[in-house]
Amino acid sequence: MPRHLRGTGDLLMGERFLVTGADGCIGAWVVRLLLDGGDEVRVFDQGANNARHELVAGGRPLDFERVTGDITDGEAVAAAMAGVDRVIHLAALQIPFCRAEPSLGAAVNVVGTVNVFEAALGHGVAPVVYASSIAVYGGPDDYDSDVLAADAPRMPRTLYGAYKVANEQTAGVYAAEHGLRSVGLRPHTVFGAGRDQGVTSQPTVAMAHAVRGDPYAVDYGGVLDFQYAPDVARLFIAAARSEPDGAPVLNIEGHVVSVAEFVARTVAVTGFDGIQVGTDALPLSHGASPAGLAELLGDVAPTPLDDAISETVAILAAAEPALVP
Repeated sequence: MPRHLRGTGDLLMGERFLVTGADGCIGAWVVRLLLDGGDEVRVFDQGANNARHELVAGGRPLDFERVTGDITDGEAVAAAMAGVDRVIHLAALQIPFCRAEPSLGAAVNVVGTVNVFEAALGHGVAPVVYASSIAVYGGPDDYDSDVLAADAPRMPRTLYGAYKVANEQTAGVYAAEHGLRSVGLRPHTVFGAGRDQGVTSQPTVAMAHAVRGDPYAVDYGGVLDFQYAPDVARLFIAAARSEPDGAPVLNIEGHVVSVAEFVARTVAVTGFDGIQVGTDALPLSHGASPAGLAELLGDVAPTPLDDAISETVAILAAAEPALVP
């Protein structure tokens, strides 16, 4: 029997997943891939925004259970965890929101993560799979290599990154004190349909503008590790079905290219050349080694970059205008 199926008499059904922060880009793709694979999904988010779900669904039904709640409310998180087999924790406020409201950012990103670990401990759900970030590291000039080792010193330059460091350490303590296993994944520059918030969303927003034929300027340049949202979602799902020892935190493999090259490839697909690129680089490492990722999760090769760009353009072009940023 496949690992993701469980039997009830002669009936085979998918596992039950709880996805927090499910209305975000990665969350929407996680939900879509789980539904396509026959799993049951309970989404937990503070509102009821189906826009990204509709965008990535392409007309397929949104057959998930929605629970509306605040990730900072431990009782609400524990209630949402009841009866599930797996949990993928993606709820977070991104860099601009953490900068604007540091206390709220800490409450959502740190306290919210503690609530998820507590709920998982109480319900016996493991491993806890959660989103860390490349922002736990410093900038390129903080290290001797452009591509960082998984255990490179964590030197966050933003509150968001500092909160993610705290979450990684929290996971380690739960493993050491309670034996609660977990997997943290560190996305870098996620792109694809549904990516419309956060500092590194601008290359995807540029793609949407190119599809419409509207000029757009990406504020920054430099080199980033571009990671296709469906690929990232598959890794989170695979991690939720893995059997880790302790609390590993792993980097994700993508495509390390300049923002200018990414935009040039987008221009080649769309035929629209009205996208400009800035010159200043973001204070992020160019990329990080995915050492240990394949050993834990199996085949993790990313979708070829040109294919990923073409797929994204096709989704954006076919979508209702109201769903495209």
